[in-house]
Amino acid sequence: QVPLVESGGGLVQAGGSLRLSCAASGRTFSSYGMGWFRQAPGKEREFVAAIRWSVGSTYYADSVKGRFTISGDGPRNAVYLQMNLPKPVDTAVYYCAAGLQATSILKIPADYDLWGQGTQVTVGS
Repeated sequence: QVPLVESGGGLVQAGGSLRLSCAASGRTFSSYGMGWFRQAPGKEREFVAAIRWSVGSTYYADSVKGRFTISGDGPRNAVYLQMNLPKPVDTAVYYCAAGLQATSILKIPADYDLWGQGTQVTVGS
């Protein structure tokens, strides 16, 4: 069973908005933070945004800073990504992930222990 389930993906026009959601599915766990990554065809999976529950800190890739906003509910292991002013280059499969280690920096895939299956986001020009 996939521990995390993403929703909200789809087709959006450039300059519009889209909200992705991610929630724990069935399995009980305690995370120190959660994040979003994305992977476009032929490219490596890249960091988008993360949130650390203990201090409420948020982190963003430079490419999305000022346009995307991460938020969530730590006790429920739920995380959201508000995508404003998306661009065609944001087109990718978006994955949410949960980090279970307190020392995780939360900016690289290796810092995460649980992953969702991904949701496709396509930004039309």
